[in-house]
Amino acid sequence: MRWVLPDHIQDALPSEAEKLERLRRRLLDAFRSHGYQLVVPPLLEYLDSLTTGAGQDLKLRTFKLVDQLSGKTMGVRADMTPQVARIDAHLLNRKGVSRLCYCGSVLHALPSTLTATREPLQLGAELYGHAGIDADIEIVRLLSEVMRLAEVPASRIDLGHVGLFRVLAAQAGMVPEREEELFDLLQAKDVPGLRELLADVAEPARSALLALPALYGGAEVLDEARRCLPDEPAIRSALDDLSTLATALADLPISFDLADLRGYHYHNGVVFAAYGSGSPAALALGGRYDRIGQAFGRARPATGFSLDLRELALHLPDAAEPGAILAPAVADEALQEMVAQLRAQGEVVMTALPGHDGSWKEAGCDRQLIGRDGRWTVEALQGE
Repeated sequence: MRWVLPDHIQDALPSEAEKLERLRRRLLDAFRSHGYQLVVPPLLEYLDSLTTGAGQDLKLRTFKLVDQLSGKTMGVRADMTPQVARIDAHLLNRKGVSRLCYCGSVLHALPSTLTATREPLQLGAELYGHAGIDADIEIVRLLSEVMRLAEVPASRIDLGHVGLFRVLAAQAGMVPEREEELFDLLQAKDVPGLRELLADVAEPARSALLALPALYGGAEVLDEARRCLPDEPAIRSALDDLSTLATALADLPISFDLADLRGYHYHNGVVFAAYGSGSPAALALGGRYDRIGQAFGRARPATGFSLDLRELALHLPDAAEPGAILAPAVADEALQEMVAQLRAQGEVVMTALPGHDGSWKEAGCDRQLIGRDGRWTVEALQGE
């Protein structure tokens, strides 16, 4: 049973690996064209660095091990965002705006859903050094462009704001344990559970928290929120940010969900989730997280998004790519020139090694090079 892999861990066979690699190159090229520079963080780090400021949920997802050189506890990254924040804050140390992108495997101790992999291929982009709403607009537009290029255009991009929850939870006097329970109930939109939890909470915080699950839909949700949420400066500021996004991104499939708080442990402003057609779960998540860099010596404004390339690739149709061209293993100068020309044109040319027992069609060939009168031509592969 040495070939059996752990639960929720799988190989990528040739067709899937090819799809993933093409998608990775296409999206990283898109990031580069927008000024985002590629970084490659290490697979493992000391645990404190990996989980600082990221909340209990990330700590529970992180595989832990002991470094035999130092004796310190290390972790295999479960999310690359804190690593990129460390690079911006501590290594690059730029004063102005910094745009960074990344793509690599992360490992989860537990799958996020019953069908999810524990080894997502995380791809993302982060913008540091700009606290204004223009940075959030840029990031949401970049996400929309990335999904379009991936041929899975966003059917819906839900926007929310963690600041609303934080203000209301503070007004309700929630201790950390009850705040976690409140968060879970809001995520599930469990109104009966919310009523029970908030039974002893004073007004207006109680009514405001009970209203959050119903505040989802189009831009009209923001008007309703202004009517039913307390008239506090932080709440007005959060709703003003969302209104600005609604206007600036009116050409995108924008909607609002003021109870969607995924990642609230380290987000502190606008948050968003993007969905594709036919996908019940979000394909990309992002938002503003201005405080993570503080643990690395610089509390830089930051906003960004990430997605699982494996999950995104599942929504792509299998491309009808041409097969390889089979070339005979003969010492012929004209043949070698022909092979070089074909490869330069993007064709895959495979040499027919002597003694091959299998089928060349099984190996991926659908054409072959045939020599006649000193000339070589590409023809359909016969037989096999």
